[in-house]
Amino acid sequence: MKRIIQSPNAPAPIGPYNQAVIHNGTLYISGQIAIIPASGELLQGTIEEETRQVLENIKAILTEAGTSFANVLKCSVFVKNMHDFGRINAIYAEYFDEATAPARELVEVVNLPKFVNIEISAIAAV
Repeated sequence: MKRIIQSPNAPAPIGPYNQAVIHNGTLYISGQIAIIPASGELLQGTIEEETRQVLENIKAILTEAGTSFANVLKCSVFVKNMHDFGRINAIYAEYFDEATAPARELVEVVNLPKFVNIEISAIAAV
């Protein structure tokens, strides 16, 4: 049986999906982009600002599900520009301890929803 997770501190879905779903002790977080939850507006800033907003959105969903970044098993990172890799990593490292960081892929894509520069999804233990 699956349980739907919806946090008022993360952006509402912009399509027919949920922020996250828990099944058998695993939390599956939908891809998050740099939407500011309070306003629903897209953050238009540097790649660092966008990355931080995305990770704050993920943090809100993790918290709502009763878990944290320490229990994230895998992240999928999609970026518009691979040249931003180092700048993204610098912010990402603020949220994950290198010794216990999750598995991850970072893939450059042509476009993302709302033409943002970064989207991150995550899988975590609960």
